[in-house]
Amino acid sequence: MDILVVIEDNHGSIHRMSKEAIVAAQHMGGSVSALTIGENALKFGEILSKYNLSEVVTVNHDLVSSYNADGYAETIKQIIQDEKPSKIIIGHTYQTRDFMPRVSAKLDIPFISDIISLDENQYIKQVLNAKLNASSSTRSDCCILSFQSAAFNEEALSLGSCNMRSFDVDLDLSKVRSVSEAPFQEEAGDVDLDSAEVLVSIGRGIEKEENIPLGFELAKAISAEVSASRPIVDAGWIDSFRQVGSSGATVSPKLYLSLGISGAIQHVVGMKGSKFILAINKDPEAPIFEIADYAVVGDVLEIIPKLTEALNKQ
Repeated sequence: MDILVVIEDNHGSIHRMSKEAIVAAQHMGGSVSALTIGENALKFGEILSKYNLSEVVTVNHDLVSSYNADGYAETIKQIIQDEKPSKIIIGHTYQTRDFMPRVSAKLDIPFISDIISLDENQYIKQVLNAKLNASSSTRSDCCILSFQSAAFNEEALSLGSCNMRSFDVDLDLSKVRSVSEAPFQEEAGDVDLDSAEVLVSIGRGIEKEENIPLGFELAKAISAEVSASRPIVDAGWIDSFRQVGSSGATVSPKLYLSLGISGAIQHVVGMKGSKFILAINKDPEAPIFEIADYAVVGDVLEIIPKLTEALNKQ
């Protein structure tokens, strides 16, 4: 086994960032295997068996039927010890940040996180609020790599076929001391920007806190999630878990609707992987227009209510 991709269960579906992790692994070359854990392991295995993988390894044990950090860390540790992959690849999500450092510590193997791209044997990360790129590498025979959202495009997944096999993991209560719990989402509750297919993102063009509900009303009309730029979060107008950018979430929705966001590089690095970007800004020179698929020059305070009204009539 050359590369092992650990698949994350996102409310009963394969997490989008796990698919992006498979693309990253396929890009590296060598044999790529996928690992599914939990009550949906077989269901996910059936889906993954249609991709260009060497095999899918499934684990379903009572102590990891749902997510818990101890159980996942111990399971992955045992698989690494038995299968000896050279690389373990994951999406850089809340959940993987919860358990994968434990695997790194248990096995004393390096963990290079938050990678945005590859350059031969160098792993590229952003530093200093995304103002600079830095490269990392390792001489270890085995390492763990996590990739930012949209570092690779899930649509580049190559199809094929592969076999599935189960792995018998040795777990007991002495090794799994934490109890199963709902997937970790920080303080965000049901908000999951990583998985949102449509985002309505609010910027300084909204002008004042009293206008924030306009963005939420538009989001409701198109079944979208709401995000925001850093100035809106810093002003206390919206919760921090909704922030997109170098110091917030990195997202890649199918549609990113930007409302009054200028397009500073610190914000753009967090959303440039969006499949389609529609930007509204009254400044015709706004940098956001350079990456937008459609640009609307106008005042968001005039456009949003009319757009919401039109959508609600459909």
